[in-house]
Amino acid sequence: VKAEIDLVLVAVTILGIWTRLSGIHFPNAAVFDEVYYGQFVSLYMKHVFFIDDSGPPFGHMILALGAYLGGFDGNFVWNRIGAEYSRNVPAWSLRVVPAVAGALSVPLGYLLVVELGCSHVAALVAALLLLTENSLVVQSRFMLLESVLVFFLLLAIVSYLKFHNAHSSGSGSSVSTWAWLFLSGAACACAVGVKYMGLFTYLLLLLLAGGHTWQVIGDRKLGNATVLCQVVGRGLALVVLPALLYLGFFYAQLSLLYRSGPHDQIMSSAFQASLEGGLSRITQGQPLEVAFGSQVTLRNVLSKPLPCWLHSHKANYPIRYENGRGSSHQQQVTCYPYKDINNWWIIKDPGRQELVVSSPPRPVRHGDIVQLVHGMTSHLLNTHDVAAPMSPHSQEVSCYIDFNISMPAQNLWRVDIVNRETEHEVWKTILSEVRLVHVNTTAVLKLSGVLLPEWGFRQLEVVGDRISRGHQQSMAWTVEEHRYGRSREQKERELELHSPTQIDVSRNLSFMSKFMELQWKMLTLKNEESEHKYSSSPLEWITMDTNIAYWLHPSSNAQIHLIGNIVTWSSANLGLVVFVLLFLWYLLRRRRKIEDIPHASWCQWTLAGAVCAGGWAANYLPFFMMEKTLFLYHYLPALTFKILLLPIVLQHLHHHLLRSSLHRRALGGLLLAWLSSVYLVHRRFCPLTYGQPVLSAAELGALRWRDSWDILIRQH
Repeated sequence: VKAEIDLVLVAVTILGIWTRLSGIHFPNAAVFDEVYYGQFVSLYMKHVFFIDDSGPPFGHMILALGAYLGGFDGNFVWNRIGAEYSRNVPAWSLRVVPAVAGALSVPLGYLLVVELGCSHVAALVAALLLLTENSLVVQSRFMLLESVLVFFLLLAIVSYLKFHNAHSSGSGSSVSTWAWLFLSGAACACAVGVKYMGLFTYLLLLLLAGGHTWQVIGDRKLGNATVLCQVVGRGLALVVLPALLYLGFFYAQLSLLYRSGPHDQIMSSAFQASLEGGLSRITQGQPLEVAFGSQVTLRNVLSKPLPCWLHSHKANYPIRYENGRGSSHQQQVTCYPYKDINNWWIIKDPGRQELVVSSPPRPVRHGDIVQLVHGMTSHLLNTHDVAAPMSPHSQEVSCYIDFNISMPAQNLWRVDIVNRETEHEVWKTILSEVRLVHVNTTAVLKLSGVLLPEWGFRQLEVVGDRISRGHQQSMAWTVEEHRYGRSREQKERELELHSPTQIDVSRNLSFMSKFMELQWKMLTLKNEESEHKYSSSPLEWITMDTNIAYWLHPSSNAQIHLIGNIVTWSSANLGLVVFVLLFLWYLLRRRRKIEDIPHASWCQWTLAGAVCAGGWAANYLPFFMMEKTLFLYHYLPALTFKILLLPIVLQHLHHHLLRSSLHRRALGGLLLAWLSSVYLVHRRFCPLTYGQPVLSAAELGALRWRDSWDILIRQH
């Protein structure tokens, strides 16, 4: 048995583990976004459903795994930065997974430079730069996700380059070669599963793989069957496998989080009813099919600005509004964001007077004409050609009161089941999304979302919309609570509306239905963005004009900051500029048929640019188009790729631009001095990276190298 061990790789791996894992139990308090992620970890420990619009569930599950292995029971109040962890919170276990990911990113950076065709010396420089980059060290040592994201991004790129290089060398059909490609696809799925930011590098890798696959298709030395196998194999590894794994992350999440929680309200009634507790306790035992005589509550599907139910009460619209417009003075109809007895309606057959369900029940089907009777006031839902109070382009919706004036009742509604599968589909509790179309005017019952004034008790306006066409969620309603009415007298009916239902019907959603709804909510959910003391713009990241105070000791000057190694950041910026200028110079010269470097070196140069410069651009430029609160840590994936480009540029200068041995020795001396300065700056800022030793006020002031840095100094 022959085994080759790269001692340099082993050494940088050990150093990575030491710098990232050493003393990660300190501080024994919540550090910056640990407050944010800790809430989700606690919910995982208690199997409580939640939704986070910042990314898919895989990252949260990784953090929860560390908590589970550490025996965390989820009982901690994550309400402020700096809150001391109680004895039941295993700080080391919560932080160990991101720390290991950050440690392994160092050898992956080494391997990536090697796979790009550079020397082991250049790869060592890359590893040392990652080792001594203070911002990467800080982000790896706490319960945060950027280090995990960077790990999977580098793993995906390294695995793909190993596959590509093996294929180029003629061993593309071996099992180990294809294993690298499938590992790359799995890593891509994990990166996207940690944060949606991982999608940028995944798309870059797909472009790179697409270009290489196009070359394979054009290779006449390969047979048609071989080419077909290559294309299908790459598609399976880089497209099908990531898609399946992505679905798997959500399947695992929905299997683990089966209990009702604080985020239920933004989900559909059907989704809520599938969770243990919450709405499922209310809806358990409800009839499935809505029938004439059914007593129902109708929830609007949109759930914006708040989840709400069709509602009426014993209050009329004002005779005249503040702007002088008149109203019908009929009974108000609104959308109310709370459970209430006035949310109940009775589905009535216009041809009969009974408000009870017959035996056997007569189900309501798509296209049927119904009347909706308000359960507590017995008035019928009505709309007419009167302008709505807050949306004058739409019709007013009311409950009709006969005032003996020339305003006849217009209270017939056609049931339009939006998600029907057949033209005679039965209206189903929770499952059916229904539009109620007014027979006389063709207006659709719609939630406008506008708050009514004090006379409307600040409830949400409901209108009849005759203008909008096509499906809109604000026009769709679902039956959430449902019972078969049996009482014929109003007093008995009011008592019945307060009583629970009895009939048991199962309404379990399929996994794909849950996945599609959850994914859509995650992509469309917009939390209110607010300015944060440490938020920043992408332009500030390039020169590190900003920092983030992660933790401050309550009584001393001990503190932890997200601050990078300014020598590394500045050098990486310069390296990127040199690469772009050289690339453009070579490109123009080659257009003129002048080859300054061999073709193999040009291919290596372009591949390095596609991976490293492309990785920087793909992970940086999209932030200019994002309307969200941004922080310096969002730049760390882009920074990693830019750092890895620097030793590649230095090696290129050494090999191809410096002709004399004297110049090369001079460059070597400068590189040693530069690496020494990188290390010295790293050591200088270690107290802000690790939170210890405690510095004096004067020493902290000396570390404020930029006026824009917010170094917290406590004067004793």
